[in-house]
Amino acid sequence: MPGYITKRSKGSYTVVVDLGRDPVTGKRRQLWRSVKGTKRAAETLLVQLLSQRDTGIDQPPGKMTVGHFLERWLEHYARPNVSPKTLLQYEDFVRRQLIPALGHVLLSKLRPQHIQEYYSHALQRGRADGKGGLSGKTVLHIHRLLRQALHHAVKWQMLASNPADAVQPPHPQRYEPPMISAEEVRTLLSTVVNSPYGAIIHTAAMTGLRRGELQGLRWQDVDLDAEIIHVRQAAQWLPRQGWSFRQPKTHRSRRPVALAPTTVKVLREHRRRQLEERLALGPAYRDHGLVFATPLGLPIDPSNLRRHWIRLVRSAGVPYLRFHDLRHIHATLMLLGGVHPKVVAERLGHSQVGITLDTYSHVLPHLQGQAADGLERLLFAAEDA
Repeated sequence: MPGYITKRSKGSYTVVVDLGRDPVTGKRRQLWRSVKGTKRAAETLLVQLLSQRDTGIDQPPGKMTVGHFLERWLEHYARPNVSPKTLLQYEDFVRRQLIPALGHVLLSKLRPQHIQEYYSHALQRGRADGKGGLSGKTVLHIHRLLRQALHHAVKWQMLASNPADAVQPPHPQRYEPPMISAEEVRTLLSTVVNSPYGAIIHTAAMTGLRRGELQGLRWQDVDLDAEIIHVRQAAQWLPRQGWSFRQPKTHRSRRPVALAPTTVKVLREHRRRQLEERLALGPAYRDHGLVFATPLGLPIDPSNLRRHWIRLVRSAGVPYLRFHDLRHIHATLMLLGGVHPKVVAERLGHSQVGITLDTYSHVLPHLQGQAADGLERLLFAAEDA
């Protein structure tokens, strides 16, 4: 039963609400409240407590554990508001890391020291297989999740302040993508031209689209005559669930991206070959309208793309790159070529130009030099002549 009322004596009732099993101990939990007054008052309280339970605030913070709160936060906030892929990562962090380490602590008793000690332990011995610690980047991601969840505890009036605000998370070394020259990019693209993955690699280098955006790109979103594509959906592969298609998460990510004439030519040829393969396969082809698909019409498997990518990079003789580094190279070469950062941010789908400038700060010294040279020419070229 979700809840019930028992009469203790005249004018005295006990209201009991079932709270399910504790995510840490597995024990059944119940909330008990005494009511002095009429049975109608007890019934009103029962309805209120059931409503609070169903909206995620099912027991007073003084008796709620961190583990139970995080489970409720996943169900009532994260599940409706984040992408399926992000939700899987959140669930993994909560259930494999945070609940085993902090789940037994009462939410009202959680202190910055508990969190800081957990981060120290995670960095040294936090791996699930017991073979060492988590990376600083992973612990930073866990910190951001926990801080966000506890922020909602404050908003829901379950905590007076957020203990994660007083914790110092690790600052992992910032990843700087390897920089290769325009000549090396041309070498790479000429190497992959006859590969089954040549078109997606070329488009990634020439547009800066994310891998999921490329995997979800449809022909209906491509206008080769106008030399433009519209990013309107992204594809995600979810373990045990399969492929998922959804809109990019921000309105800035839903954007038009202009195509270079060379890319238009590559896509036209890719389209021709794809139609030939589709006709040869016949009814077995599963048409999702995708620009980049397997011979069966399905989205390209990330693992297969990664394996072929590594081989192609080695064949091209260029420094090792991740597939995602094509996005960074695209942005870096545009900035070095004098393209305004606002335009670069729009092509990449960044929500703010500041993100672009911060991500590609390694390019700024070159831009500063170009700016100084330009000002020199503007002011003193006539004088030197």
